[in-house]
Amino acid sequence: MVLGSIVAFVVALLVGGLAIYLSANVVMDVQDYSHAVITALVGAIAWGLTAWIPLFGPILALIVWIGVINWRYPGGWVDAAIIGVIAWLAALALLFVLNSVLGLGVGAFGVPGA
Repeated sequence: MVLGSIVAFVVALLVGGLAIYLSANVVMDVQDYSHAVITALVGAIAWGLTAWIPLFGPILALIVWIGVINWRYPGGWVDAAIIGVIAWLAALALLFVLNSVLGLGVGAFGVPGA
């Protein structure tokens, strides 16, 4: 049971990292997968620390998540928001393939709503 949870966490983190990697590559021409995985991990932690706040939590969490991307990648807030949107779309596409086509049933850790 613990091993299954660890595997699910690692797979979800790698999927979230891949989505951020793909989007950062498109927007900023940055090609560093390990940097994207760390960004996904820090972003997920930041999301978890803020999303629980009543009423404004999800909005604050989204701003904080984009702030993590802004901190980890060159550019500004607009570039970070674009990276976030593309990462979200990439995560949805990756999850569709992994879950619908391959029948895996995984999530994307580090990409909100995916």
